[in-house]
Formats: sequence, C-alpha cells, structure tokens
Amino acid sequence: MKRKLEISELIFKVFSYTFLTVFALLCLYPFLYAVSASISGRHAVEYQELIIFPKDIQFEAFAAMFGNNQFWNAYSNTLFLTIYGTIWSLGVSILGGYALSKKRLLFRKAFNFFLVFTMWFSAGIVPQYLNYLATKTVFNAVGIMDDKWLVVIAMGMAAMNIILLRNAFENVPSEIEEAAIVDGATEMQVLSKVFIPMSKSTIATVALFFAISRWNGYFWARQMISNTNEQPLQVFIRNQLEQYTDLEQLGGWTAPYAPDSIIFALIVCSIIPILIIYPFIQKYFAKGTNAGGVKE
Repeated sequence: MKRKLEISELIFKVFSYTFLTVFALLCLYPFLYAVSASISGRHAVEYQELIIFPKDIQFEAFAAMFGNNQFWNAYSNTLFLTIYGTIWSLGVSILGGYALSKKRLLFRKAFNFFLVFTMWFSAGIVPQYLNYLATKTVFNAVGIMDDKWLVVIAMGMAAMNIILLRNAFENVPSEIEEAAIVDGATEMQVLSKVFIPMSKSTIATVALFFAISRWNGYFWARQMISNTNEQPLQVFIRNQLEQYTDLEQLGGWTAPYAPDSIIFALIVCSIIPILIIYPFIQKYFAKGTNAGGVKE
C-alpha cells in the first residue's frame, strides 16, 4: 500500500521534476539548434530565423563536408588520438592506482601527497608547454616523428582518475587478494584476475572520462601538432570556422547554404560518436564514480 505524500513532499517532487525537465531541455537545445542550422537554407541561418525546427531544408552542407578529404583525415586523426590515448592513459592509471592502493608500497603517503598536490597547484601553461617541447625533442631523437604520439603518450596522466581507481582498488576485500596469492597468483595476475574484474564500473567510468577528453582535445593538439595532415577534428573545425568567416566577410561566399551551416554540420558529426557510445557506458557511470570517489 502506497503512503500518501505530504504537501511538502509533493511540492518538492513537482519542483524537482520541473527543474530537471527544464535543465534537460536547456542542455538539449544547443544540439537541436546545431542540427537545424546544419540543414537549413542560407537565408534562414544568416537572418537568424531559426528557433528549433529547420527551414528550407537542404543537405548540401553535409554533402560538401563529406566530400572534403581533409575532414575524413581529421576524423581519422581524432579516432587515433581517442583510441590509443584512452588505452595508454587507462593502462597507466590502472597501474598507478593499483600501486598506490597497496599499504606496503614504500613512500606511499608521499606519492599520494604529490599526486593530490598536482590537483591543487598547477605549474601553468608555459612550463607545461616547455615540457612538451622537450618531450617532442626526445621522441624525435628516438625516431618518433608523428606528433600525434606526443599527444597520446605525454598527456597520459590524470591525477583525478588515478585517485578514483586507487579508491576503487582499496575497496576490494583483502581476503580475496590473499586467497589469490595463496593459490599462487603473481602480482599481475592478482591485478588482472581480481582487481580489474571487481572494479569494472570505475574503470569504465574512467575510460569514458579519458575518451571524451581525447575526443574533445583542442588546445594542446593545436599547439603541439604542426602538420595539418595530423591535426584532429576539433582543430580542423576551428580552422574551417576561421576560413569560412573570412570568406563571408570578403563577400566570396556563393553556396546555397550559409557558412555557419557547414560548421554546425561538423559539430554534429563530432558529437555523434559520443552520443552512440555514452548510452552503453551510462549504466556504469554513477556506480563507478561512487565506488571510486568514496572510500569505505
């Protein structure tokens, strides 16, 4: 038998659902507008006649984008940075979190302090940039000339994600680890057979954090990757925005779609992979964040 809600509870629920609905619509609106602007006619976009639904529907902006080889090259570069960057960063974070979760680790408190210290205080952009330049010199000396590997390897650390994994590993019962050791498991077998399977939610959450960070990475990719053929999609979108803005200002734009339409089409295509992947990982998200963020 359901309990009858009190007036205060009813008011709270109505307010909560209303607030969440409005907030969800506000988050969804920019994406809907981008879709509408990407397939609307030039006049409707340039004179800001769009609110939600498209006008004078056309798909020539998408056709022009899909016919641009530089777009596909930038897309492949973004996939490279996302896939390899996520694998590398996740591997480093799992090893770091596992080591820091062990009380027998020498200087464990000092390592944990320095890890948290980097979250409180940052050296700034200039020292970080000089560090990446030095790393690039080392890579070139050993024969790694592709600057994409610099973004993948040199940016593989994230203190917050290591802490999440460390806390998740600390919540694994010590009895299970001891049983595995008694059965003759090595340190790597304990990690791969015990800790990783029992921390799948946190690992999936951290992997999502890394993937989104690599997919949306713009600033350092633009600073460190000088070759335009190696630049990712986000840098390509920025370059196209500057190019089409200049054409519009000079009066050299004759296409039936607005310059902004192709930019919105690029933005929509850059969001689609995250929209496809996120629903499959969403079920791990809240559980993984709680497991990694709260220490029992």
